[in-house]
Amino acid sequence: QVQLVESGGGSVQAGGSLRLSCAASGFTDSRLCMAWFRQAPGKEREGVATICFRSGSTRYSDSVKDRFTISRVNGKNTVYLQMYSLKPEDNYMYYCAAKDGGFYPDLSPNVYKYWGQGTQVTVSS
Repeated sequence: QVQLVESGGGSVQAGGSLRLSCAASGFTDSRLCMAWFRQAPGKEREGVATICFRSGSTRYSDSVKDRFTISRVNGKNTVYLQMYSLKPEDNYMYYCAAKDGGFYPDLSPNVYKYWGQGTQVTVSS
């Protein structure tokens, strides 16, 4: 059974940092891509960052590029999203997602089959 478990959300002041973690289990395909999305109530889900394990490729949205870093824990189906220089506009529920059988780092939510429950990030000014 596939499961994604997120952790690491919380509250921080603007300019601060947080690290989110997502542990995936139940996957047998090494061609796994994992991603982080974020969503506000009533808004569309936005792709933030993604990494594909087989190719090592990463991709970031323009809104977080140079502030956020996605990385894989060595040999594990666990990824981190390290967030620096957080802004109030980064206030969202953050979701981990995964898709198997892929090489291309895609930020479209439609291609991801598996989702975590989400973790809240609150940035105060």
